[in-house]
Amino acid sequence: MQDTNDQDSAISFGAFRLFPRSRLLERDGVPLHLGGRALDILIFLAERAGEVVDKRELVKRVWADVNVDEGSLRFHITSLRKALGDAGEGSRYVVNVPGRGYCFTAPLLRAAPAEIRTGAAASLLRSLPAPLAKMIGRDDAVEKIANELSLHRFVTIVGPGGIGKTSVALAVAHGQHAGFEGQVCFVDFGALTDPQLVPGTIAAALGLTVSSGDPLPGLLQSLRSRRMLLVFDSCEHIIDELAPLAERIVREAPELHLLATSRESFRTEGERVYRLFPLDCPPQRDGLSMADVLAYPASQLFVERIADSLSEFELSEEDAPLVADICRRLDGIALAIELAAGRVNAYGIAGTASLLDSRFSLLWRGRRTAIPRHQTLSAALSWSYDLLPAAESATLRGLSVFVGPFTLEAALAVAASQGIDEAEAVETISNLLSKSLIATSPAERRLRYRLLDTTRAFVGDKLVESGESARVARAHAEYFRDFLHDISVKSTGMQSAGGFLPYADHLPNVRAALTWSFSESGDRTVGADLAASAAQFFLELTLLTECHSWTQQALASAEALDSRKEMTLQAALGVSVMFTQGNTEGVRSAFTRSLQLAEELDDLHWQLWLLRGLHIYLTRVGDFHGALGTGEQGQAVARKLNDPTSTLNVEWMLGVAHHLIGNQDKAVQFCESAMVDNPGSQRLNIGHLGYDDRIVALVALARGLWLSGRPDRAIEAARYTVKEAEQLEQPLTLGISLIWTIYVFLWVGDWTSAESLIERLIDHAARHFLGPYHAVGIGQKGELLLRRGDIAGGIEHLRRSQATLYATRHRIMTTVFATALAEGLAAQNQVDEALRTIDEAIAQIGDHGESFDMPEMLRVKADILVQSARATEAEACLQQSLALSRRQCARGWELRGAMSLARVWLQAGRKGDAQALLAPLLAHYQEGLSSRDLVAARALLSALN
Repeated sequence: MQDTNDQDSAISFGAFRLFPRSRLLERDGVPLHLGGRALDILIFLAERAGEVVDKRELVKRVWADVNVDEGSLRFHITSLRKALGDAGEGSRYVVNVPGRGYCFTAPLLRAAPAEIRTGAAASLLRSLPAPLAKMIGRDDAVEKIANELSLHRFVTIVGPGGIGKTSVALAVAHGQHAGFEGQVCFVDFGALTDPQLVPGTIAAALGLTVSSGDPLPGLLQSLRSRRMLLVFDSCEHIIDELAPLAERIVREAPELHLLATSRESFRTEGERVYRLFPLDCPPQRDGLSMADVLAYPASQLFVERIADSLSEFELSEEDAPLVADICRRLDGIALAIELAAGRVNAYGIAGTASLLDSRFSLLWRGRRTAIPRHQTLSAALSWSYDLLPAAESATLRGLSVFVGPFTLEAALAVAASQGIDEAEAVETISNLLSKSLIATSPAERRLRYRLLDTTRAFVGDKLVESGESARVARAHAEYFRDFLHDISVKSTGMQSAGGFLPYADHLPNVRAALTWSFSESGDRTVGADLAASAAQFFLELTLLTECHSWTQQALASAEALDSRKEMTLQAALGVSVMFTQGNTEGVRSAFTRSLQLAEELDDLHWQLWLLRGLHIYLTRVGDFHGALGTGEQGQAVARKLNDPTSTLNVEWMLGVAHHLIGNQDKAVQFCESAMVDNPGSQRLNIGHLGYDDRIVALVALARGLWLSGRPDRAIEAARYTVKEAEQLEQPLTLGISLIWTIYVFLWVGDWTSAESLIERLIDHAARHFLGPYHAVGIGQKGELLLRRGDIAGGIEHLRRSQATLYATRHRIMTTVFATALAEGLAAQNQVDEALRTIDEAIAQIGDHGESFDMPEMLRVKADILVQSARATEAEACLQQSLALSRRQCARGWELRGAMSLARVWLQAGRKGDAQALLAPLLAHYQEGLSSRDLVAARALLSALN
């Protein structure tokens, strides 16, 4: 029988009373918690007690238009029977009629409806839903909200959909239950579609039967004298109607406390807002252990929910980083994490992680008993999106084009492309932030905004459906083109070194803009302009592979580029190819073309910068005299610029070239100023090459100090150089500092320090894709193995290194490694091959003139000749080595050459000549007396004496 009375009549059966309109079931006068679906089934069956209700009719009534299988119905019937008693008693109330449906068979007693009465209402409070069996990561939030509630009476928990607002509110309410002597009422507005029914819904939850057309006066009268806690859940869609009522309730009922959950605040007098943030996730870093991952609440929730469905599940060390990645990509949103955990049974952790980028992850279903809007991510997001006014939904769609954080200015530029003026866009962005659809992102310089990844995926689909995606993508690309251009103008040449570093968080958006520009639906003209603006951005961030890719595409696809853009692109192409693929002729060609354009534009800063790039290239291919000539060209440009910074940078260029040629006195003279760090001094290349001139000068100084006979100062300078390079956080610069200072430690015989730096260099080069640097590290490891007596291992490493260096035309190190290889071959008595190897290295230097390592090559050749019993030729070689060492002011090489010649003379019976040669050299050394060469020289002199 259908109850047509407007008031709520109690239906009694056995020990139970059912209030259909209040959706309340009591057992012996105590409210009994029952799931929403099970309660719907009970009400419907009780209304038609004694009738057999067809299963399809029952499903249609309870689930409306949602398509569910019969198993869902059986599940909730079972839950209902359990709530009504043990299996036998519950079955007595609800009977299954095979082939037909279900029938409610208990005799019913209908009570007459009551008028409003406060005393009776106390027993009819809407039962508080059960809390989660275990809530993770929210203890602190629950405690803070409870404290706020006791102090201020009206607290709203605000956050995006699925973050756990209801769960936290229920935990607070259950914690306050005793304090309010059971007077805690939960009002779920989620299913309410008519805002006019808000007062009646509250009254019904309170157990009040309202007979008048306007329930508000009776509701307020009932609440004025009551001490209780009201919990309003899911208020965002009726907040305009609910806010003034909530404010009035709190004002007129001084003993009443109100806790609300909403995706935006009420903005009423007396309200305190508690913003619920996502669960903390493991950071994105290498080497996270399982213990590290499980220290974060998001990971704990994920693993807990997997264990709920897979009782034997245990997280492994191998899967722990994947769990961390899943939680980060889901932004710590509890609902999203629970839905993803529910897929692990079918796909495994790795499979679930791989599916996160799929739009189908938005459709993953959660618990059957969850409210509809929490059963999928898409449903949760649709709930918020569908409530937005047109301008806000359009703005939100447009914001989906951003990848990661974005600024207000960038958002306004995109909104303008959608026809939304600046004032309106500012207001809509503020509203979207208050509705938890936009989040703020921490930034040092200024506020950044971002969309949670799940929100971005959802509204991204909406953007495509709207047909606005091409227009929005163009506006996004044009904004970043202009934004980067403005920065590059300010940081051209030496004017603002490091100008792009504060904007590194825009990198994902720059990548996205370039990807669209060069796609089939994009605009390659915009792409070429953007690539030119972004070239220095990529270089400063040392993203050399990306820089090469985008500049190459821009140069190949643009029909016409103005001179400045082509100059920028050619320069960036030269740098990126040089450091990633080696010293090809394409590098020289790119630098030469760019320098030509800079001269045509009469841009002196760019000329000096390009001369520096060409200087680097020439040193890497072993053309040291060419590098000196480029430095001298730079001197002429610096004189025109007439500023101390340019002069200093050119001096360092000249010092490095002199060191490599072998003029160590001039090298030390030009580079000594690098030991004084002047932060206020702009340096030439850190902003554009990721390659710091001061560090390059310091490595030349450290090596020059050892070569000129000052080992202790060399070690001090080497350690200082690496420390200074570390502070810059520039991978190229740190790589250079490691490569060149390693030799100081090899030369003094500190093999422990050398080994540590070599292993660091190999790892550093691999992590930053610096191919030639990695090959250099392998060669240096080979040289160290030789010094430690592992001849075969040393030779194998040196040959591997040489093959790569020759292939990439990285010739600056090839003669050094050839010299070490010749020594290794001689140690294996492969004298002929050793001699051929050292002769080829010496001939290689002949192409470009003298080199810093020529005295050492001649000495090694002489030692091999001695081994071949060719003492006369060896002596000639050593005399040549000594003469060149003296001309180069390279006392380190001179001491080694003198020791080799002293041994030859000793064998020839010329002990006095050997003493006369060695003793004065040793007397010159006032430091580094414990270094390997000086210890060996003193031992030899002692033997001669």
